Amino acid sequence: MKPGWIVAALIALAAVTTPARGGETLRLLNVSYDATREFYLAYDRLFAGHWRSVEGQDVRIQRSHGGSGRQARSVIDGLPADVVTLALAYDIDAIAQRSGRLPPDWQAQLPNHSSPYTSVIVLLVRKGNPKNIRDWDDLLRPGLQVITPNPKTSGGARWNYLAAWGYALEKHQGDEVAALAFLRALFANVPVLDTGARASTMTFVQRGIGDVLLAWESEALLARDELGTNRFDIVMPSVSVLAEPPVAVVERNARRHGTTALARAYLEYLYSPEAQEVIAKHHFRPSLPAVAAKYAGKFPDVRLLSIRDFGGWQAAQAKHFDDGGLFDRILERRQ
Repeated sequence: MKPGWIVAALIALAAVTTPARGGETLRLLNVSYDATREFYLAYDRLFAGHWRSVEGQDVRIQRSHGGSGRQARSVIDGLPADVVTLALAYDIDAIAQRSGRLPPDWQAQLPNHSSPYTSVIVLLVRKGNPKNIRDWDDLLRPGLQVITPNPKTSGGARWNYLAAWGYALEKHQGDEVAALAFLRALFANVPVLDTGARASTMTFVQRGIGDVLLAWESEALLARDELGTNRFDIVMPSVSVLAEPPVAVVERNARRHGTTALARAYLEYLYSPEAQEVIAKHHFRPSLPAVAAKYAGKFPDVRLLSIRDFGGWQAAQAKHFDDGGLFDRILERRQ
């Protein structure tokens, strides 16, 4: 039998246009990224029970998942999200800047820059690590196949890229020409660029393509747990990046739907001890210190870079991922 996370269908969701009244069921649309499907399924059950006990109302949370960049563009183009829970702050900034549906200071609305959990980037390999992959340098070996999504559409892919870029910069003592050559050699070993993290996971684990998958730690742990520890190993590189997936209320949409209070409560409850437990059990690193300490053995220490080491998301996006940026120059060499 195939694991549930592989056979789960992504359902097109209708807009909610009227506020709930009386005993009606409240509805909320969460537009999220690829690697959160299982987590939000569990969290939504928890939150619905919490809301019912506190407010005496039923709530149905609808979800949309896909590559983070693509999801952001869908909201800009009119997908009526009440909340967004995306892979990186740049994608929510883009919604604020291009649509005006939430304020520019959205990241100050919740603790930890509106990131209720974090993750890191790891290397998922076949059981026994037959290609002896230990660190980023090994991904450049001729004939090796590396699976990673497309940074143009996937937030996880942008974290993957920046982790490799940061390693290459350190290795070459800040020489960006050498770092770019490192990334070119890495992407020369990428046979396919899927649009999102989950699609890349399926390419690696289901289709059997590739020797190593660059992945969220949560995605790698999920694949190992769902498909068995006898099929995959996780390699922690010498340096990774602290991925800080943020959340935000899409305020203009929520006001129109009459869901502002519900949407705020939905995101605030992510920081509760109960929700942080669900976060940890779904392989994300919790932000609440007490819960993080409880699960410290599950998440190994690794030296981490942060987006601030790359000048923040606006600078990183412009330099690497915008049209004409360094990633486009890498793609030109692949063609």
